Amino acid sequence: MSGLLLTDKVVVVSGVGPGLGRALGRQAAAHGATVVLAARTESRLAEIADEIVAAGGIALVVPTDITADEQVDALVRATVDEYGRVDVLINNAFAVPSMKPLARTDFEQIATSLDLTVLGTLRVINAFTEALEATKGAIVNINSMVIRHSEPRYGSYKIAKSALLAMSQSLATELGPRGIRINSVAPGYIWDDQLKWYFGEVATKYGITAEQVYQQTAANSDLKRLPEPDEIARAALFLASDLASAITGHTLDVNCGEYHD
Repeated sequence: MSGLLLTDKVVVVSGVGPGLGRALGRQAAAHGATVVLAARTESRLAEIADEIVAAGGIALVVPTDITADEQVDALVRATVDEYGRVDVLINNAFAVPSMKPLARTDFEQIATSLDLTVLGTLRVINAFTEALEATKGAIVNINSMVIRHSEPRYGSYKIAKSALLAMSQSLATELGPRGIRINSVAPGYIWDDQLKWYFGEVATKYGITAEQVYQQTAANSDLKRLPEPDEIARAALFLASDLASAITGHTLDVNCGEYHD
């Protein structure tokens, strides 16, 4: 028996960015999957696809804006035309949230976040449902530990991610009779280039080192460190794999013990 989680599976990753999106694609390929990469920035997709192919994997690039029906439909057609099936859909679309109190957050900004994070994800799921039903496939939505707290200035982000969670749970009930599982992963801080840059900015502001910012942040977790993109990706791939065949409607926290559900 292969030790790979996704041997011979076709995995679509929607919302491929330079951090977690890259890790999801690379890890899926490393675990035996054929990977379809979808996001708006074609150059980024091509770069990640090249990395996957260089490592011996298979990847298809399909530039897609998930807020546009016709582009999502084209993504489904491209995947099925090329590979004949879809086994896993991972939704990782992300928009930088407003960092203002809700009283000072522009309603249009909240609406834009909901359109991408919630309605965009629903659009992709609806479009792939028929193909996933044919394979008794799995869906994993990437959420956030923001659903576990109510810290200042995260209100707009929490609204979007909480709606995503509620939608995921409802879809688990609706799609279960069709043989489709749907789960969520809720990462904590992710130690990637974006967070490293942010910690550098914080360090400069307070006259300390970025390492001190890291240590102060990691001190709040049980493992005294922050999870890395590959660790989040592997949790998502577990939920997508046959090892999790009886798990649906669940949210898996991956935060090194910063929050306990």
